[in-house]
Amino acid sequence: MRVFGELESAVMDRLWSYGRAAAVREVLEDLKKERSLAYTTVMTVMDKLHKKGWLHRKLVGRAYVYEPVGTREAYSARLMREALATSNNRAATFVTFLSQMSPEETEALRAALRIVPPEARR
Repeated sequence: MRVFGELESAVMDRLWSYGRAAAVREVLEDLKKERSLAYTTVMTVMDKLHKKGWLHRKLVGRAYVYEPVGTREAYSARLMREALATSNNRAATFVTFLSQMSPEETEALRAALRIVPPEARR
């Protein structure tokens, strides 16, 4: 899986934060608070994300509205799994990763392990 490009990431961040479908114009107006962009640029990026399977779209009136197919957390988890898959020594990778975690990240991991029962972990 390819990591999102800068603008793809910005679009996905906006859509994930909305928690609902949004039109290109709304995403554009939000992004324009930080940078100058053309409507067609944002429309093209959102269309490409749709074609890649990251966004669902439906026609409302004369314009499409888009919403993420999956959550930000599912995307992050997929990136993490794919990064781990590149290792020849997963145990060493885990040891290195865990040794670099902040106390907050360590607690988040502990909390997650309490939620997911061992039999659910493949």
